[in-house]
Amino acid sequence: MSQPNEELDPPFEIIEPKHWRGPVLFNSPHSGNVYPHAFLKSSRLDLAALRRSEDCFVDELALGVVTRGYPLMRAHFPRCYVDVNREPYELDPRMFEGRLPSFANTRSMRVAGGLGTVARVVGDAQEIYDQRISVDDALRRIETLYKPYHRALRRLFGRVHREFGAAMLIDCHSMPSSTGPKDERPRADVVLGDRYGTSCVAAVSETIEATLRGLGYAVSRNKPYAGGFITEHYGNPSAGLHTIQIEFNRGLYMDERQFERSAGFARLAADLETLAVRLAEIPLEELRPYRAAAE
Repeated sequence: MSQPNEELDPPFEIIEPKHWRGPVLFNSPHSGNVYPHAFLKSSRLDLAALRRSEDCFVDELALGVVTRGYPLMRAHFPRCYVDVNREPYELDPRMFEGRLPSFANTRSMRVAGGLGTVARVVGDAQEIYDQRISVDDALRRIETLYKPYHRALRRLFGRVHREFGAAMLIDCHSMPSSTGPKDERPRADVVLGDRYGTSCVAAVSETIEATLRGLGYAVSRNKPYAGGFITEHYGNPSAGLHTIQIEFNRGLYMDERQFERSAGFARLAADLETLAVRLAEIPLEELRPYRAAAE
């Protein structure tokens, strides 16, 4: 496999605090905005259309947690180039020139919707490509970007776990302020996804919900987002590994048409720092691996 595009060097980064103050790790897998030139050339869409799938500025919203003592990992590549919140090989055979590996998952709901590991669409089901792309190109993206990202995230999560005996992974995302022009119902400010209580202990979800409600946000849980691949596969509460997805309404902090921060950006960023501190205050005995009762 060839090396990643030089424009994506490094493809992601981990920003560590000088002193770790608790078992909390923040991750922003969809805020990458470095679009390789060859990818832009192959797309039938302009950059603004492609950026609609970005979790714009989410990594910057979370940057303040580092000064509070908690690490942040963020992708530099865009999710429409390769999506690390999918299985490694969720691929749509209709997209590719060549034969996919036999182990590829070609039948998932995400593939059917055009949102596999290498996406077919962005935004309101807008097709990214006007012709098929090579299977080798897709596999290269997975080998040089997807897999290294997950290796690094697993190492970091494991390091937090070894340091404190438990670890919380806060997977940060954003959602459009509405689902479309006909949708007049206001969306919640924040949607928490804990895979219906399976990816973390209740103390994690309840602390986040209570903190954000106390700060004035309208919070819902698991609807419409229960958490993706990362939430499902990194969360293992019985081993002391807790994962939760947080979706922030973009209307809180940015102008969605202009891709610019709004006046609400500073407030939400400050409130994320408060949230990180509250999470670190959860007693470690509530987070550590379950112990069998003594006989």
